[in-house]
Amino acid sequence: MFEAENIRDWRGQDVVDLDGKKIGSLESIYFDTLTDRPAFATVTVGLPTRRRLVFVPVDKATVGPGYVKVTYDKNLVKDAPGIDPDGELAADEEGAVFEHYRLPYEPGSRGERRLGRR
Repeated sequence: MFEAENIRDWRGQDVVDLDGKKIGSLESIYFDTLTDRPAFATVTVGLPTRRRLVFVPVDKATVGPGYVKVTYDKNLVKDAPGIDPDGELAADEEGAVFEHYRLPYEPGSRGERRLGRR
């Protein structure tokens, strides 16, 4: 796993699956607001005229020269919930991101968001 302070250095790098298949380019990182650790990356996918950002967990991601490797299959990631390149993840859509990867989801005790973008 990579350290949070280095994560910004990887923006724009390729994101690949376990088999080394390119999924897209790293756009940003969403942190878990409870643990302050990187939780999801947004990855730019699609054709130049129809780009979108999809979410992929980074809890077991590794880095190599010029890429970030995630532990999820390319097709699963491309089917993940997404947002427009200039959009923002709505609070009521956070649960769907976790559910897509069969990860547990609970908002904060007062309904606070679990994911924050940096």
